[in-house]
Order: sequence, then structure tokens, then C-alpha cells
Amino acid sequence: MKKFLIVMAIAAAAFFFIQKSIGGQKDSTPVLDTSMLVSESVVDTSSFASMPDEDKSAGKKEDKKQETEKQEQTAVPKGVEIPHGVRPNSQLVRHANFTLLYNKKTCEPFWVAWQLTNVETNGDYQRSNDFEPDPDISEPYQVISKDYSHSGYDRGHMAPAADMKFSAQAMTECFYMSNMCPQLHNLNAHSWERVEKACRRWAKQEGSVYVACGPIFRTKKYNYIGQYHQIAVPDAFFKVVLSLQKGKEKAIGFVMNNSNDDQPMKDAAMSVDDVEKLTGFDFFASLPDNLEKRVESNYSLKAWH
Repeated sequence: MKKFLIVMAIAAAAFFFIQKSIGGQKDSTPVLDTSMLVSESVVDTSSFASMPDEDKSAGKKEDKKQETEKQEQTAVPKGVEIPHGVRPNSQLVRHANFTLLYNKKTCEPFWVAWQLTNVETNGDYQRSNDFEPDPDISEPYQVISKDYSHSGYDRGHMAPAADMKFSAQAMTECFYMSNMCPQLHNLNAHSWERVEKACRRWAKQEGSVYVACGPIFRTKKYNYIGQYHQIAVPDAFFKVVLSLQKGKEKAIGFVMNNSNDDQPMKDAAMSVDDVEKLTGFDFFASLPDNLEKRVESNYSLKAWH
């Protein structure tokens, strides 16, 4: 009897234990599933919540980058028209409306640079034709008008008088002899003048253009003119033009021989990079590098018309 009671007690305990275990498993299963669902839901919600923030942050960074690039493309550094490049025997002269680097060896400018705005293309000041020595040039190198007399060459303006008719001072200073180079007449009065007129038209069209021009010597054996000063006769002339009209930034260069032959603009046009190779100057160097590279590496005359 005693053994029977012990066996019954053990069986009852085992049955109770099994029931409890089964019940515990049933209770734990939905809890486990719910926990997984909740956990997944939290992960998803967290990821969706953070992704817009990350996208927004990335978007802001991208917008800021684009805005910076846009500002770089449209900002106008002070003196952007001034060519870079050191030259011996030179003197930098800043007049009210143009700047020049004077070559004391050849008695003419290495280059002349200026900005021409839409407003400045209009004016009532007529040509003075009063060619005078530049008082800012060191006296031994002050070319005078008589140096060109009977030479067969015009006193060719680099910064043209028609660009300076908006101001009496501008007109006076553009007739300083430091702004002149010996040019054959047909070049001065026809081919070169066509480029000058185009620049004024472009200033009206673009709102503003930046211009630099000067002589080119292809050899070191110069021909000279001059009764009182030795003025070297250039082989050719260059001109580079830049527009920073927002979204339409562009540049173009021209090289024309110092000859009486007719030289159409389309034949003289080239990239600014090509003009740099001929002259050794770095034009528009204060522009952001990406913009400078873009506008100087190619050109299209059609894009200017």
C-alpha cells in the first residue's frame, strides 16, 4: 500500500509538471512573436525616421555645394581683367578706367586691361585726338606723338577711345601714348576695329565684359620706329574677352597679324588658352579654377552673337 501511494504521488507530480510546461510554452509563443514584431516595427520606424533626416541633411549639403559652385561661377573677383605674369623692365600703371603694364624695353604696353559695362558704351565725350605722354610713366620712357611721325604706322589704341566716351577723364587718359602700339592702318581702321565694335556690342548684350589686349612679338629681332624713343613694331596683336553673365559665362580670344590684309573675326578667333600659349600671360587668373578652365579651354564666336 505504501509503495502504491508513493507511485501515485510521483505520477501526479509528473502530470502536473507536464501540464505546467505545456501551458508555459503556449503562453510564451505569442509573447515571442509579438516581441519580434514590435522589435521589427521599432527598427523600421527608426530607419524611416532617420532616413528623412539623413536625406534632408545630405540634401542641404548638396544644395549648399551647388550654391557655392553657383556663387563661384557668378562672383566677380576684383581685378579679374588683369593678366598675371611677371615681366622684367616693366611698370604697372593704373588709370581711372584701365590698367596697363608698360614695357620699358619696347616703349609700349605689354598689355592693357579694362572692364566695359553696358552703361559705359554710351556717352557724349568725343575723341580728343590729343595724344600726350603718359605722366605716370618714368620720364625716360615717355613716348611722344612725334615718335610716330612719318613711320608708316598708326598710333593704335589698345583701350579704344570709343570705349571711353562716358567720361572726360577716361577719354583723356586713353590718348596717353602708353596706350598706343604701332599698327598698320588697315588693321587699325578695319580688322582690329571690328573686334572693338564687337566688344561694345557684347558689353550691351552681356551687361559687362572684361578685356585685355596687347602686342605679340614672335621673334626677338625687332623693327623699330621713333624719332626720340625706340618703339618696337609688333608682329601681331591679341585680345581676350570675358563675360560673367550668370549661367552664360564664356570667354574668347583673338589674334591678328600686324598687316594690311583683311582679317575676318572668325579666322582670328581662338580659345583663351591658345592666346596664353602665344603670350605667356595667365588671363582671368583670379576666377575659380573650375570656371577659368571651362571658359578658357574652348570658344564659340556664335555664342557671342
